[in-house]
Amino acid sequence: MRIAITGSIAFDYIMTYPGRFKEMLLAENLDSISVSFLVDEMTRHRGGVAPNIAYTLALLGERPILVGTAGMDFDVYKAALEEVGVDTSGTRIYEDLYTASFFVSTDSQQAQIAMFYTGAMARSRDLSLAEAVEGTPDLVVISPNDPVAMRNLIAECKERGIPYMYDPSQQVARVTGEELAEGVDGAYILITNEYEYKALTRKTGFTHDDLMERAGTVIVTRGENGTDIYTDTDVYHIPAVAPSVLRDPTGVGDAFRGGLLKGLAAGWGWELSGRVGALAATYALEQVGTQNHAYTRREFVERFRQHFDDGGLLDSMLDEDE
Repeated sequence: MRIAITGSIAFDYIMTYPGRFKEMLLAENLDSISVSFLVDEMTRHRGGVAPNIAYTLALLGERPILVGTAGMDFDVYKAALEEVGVDTSGTRIYEDLYTASFFVSTDSQQAQIAMFYTGAMARSRDLSLAEAVEGTPDLVVISPNDPVAMRNLIAECKERGIPYMYDPSQQVARVTGEELAEGVDGAYILITNEYEYKALTRKTGFTHDDLMERAGTVIVTRGENGTDIYTDTDVYHIPAVAPSVLRDPTGVGDAFRGGLLKGLAAGWGWELSGRVGALAATYALEQVGTQNHAYTRREFVERFRQHFDDGGLLDSMLDEDE
């Protein structure tokens, strides 16, 4: 299955401040605020929703096509994605801009101050699937991105009859109810987390039954409480896989999507595909950063069988690994 994954491509700059931000935030002087915080640590991680999903999908043996826009500093990132098996031919590089970047500093009380630099991501609205991907993909993932780009991709998929997974995620807060409704209508899959699901229904006015009429399958991830997959005939509850150590929840949902897509590409059905996603999510939870988890497919299958029965279907992954 040829899967094109569209969405943000970014770097995450994560900093740690040993004090408390609130000690420098004076309510009576906020109109003339001018503060600076000396941080103890800073790490840079590869991020962005689209490459996060593509990374896990590639680890599991697929070759997803990354569709998005990046900047002059993308070379090393691009090489790392290609090494794991991601096809970056659908990515456009702009040498006059930097790749989108997320800067966040966390203090000793877990308060955060963050900024997001759009950078090259702003130009994703000018990139169409027809330009980025040769031929017609079997499935397109429309994940958080420049809002105009997302709307353009939805329209293009509908016009060309390409099935798409609509994953508005963080952009639920930004886009209008009308735009969300456009994405839901005709989607092969609608996927959100529990909070985003509630926000989406509120902004669109859609009930759960409305969503089921408009989208083929609705998936709601619920953190440690697992995931619910609603199809037109069944409801599957996918339990979460307990981590051996809990390090960082960032990117866990993206890893779940990568695992789910692997199952669908292999034709394994919703329940088994969801379970593959559950384990993929746990690997991400056990590492800091969204693309720092790694495993062979044999290691993945062996761990999977400690929790679930695949009826031997995952043997095809072992053949790929050898």
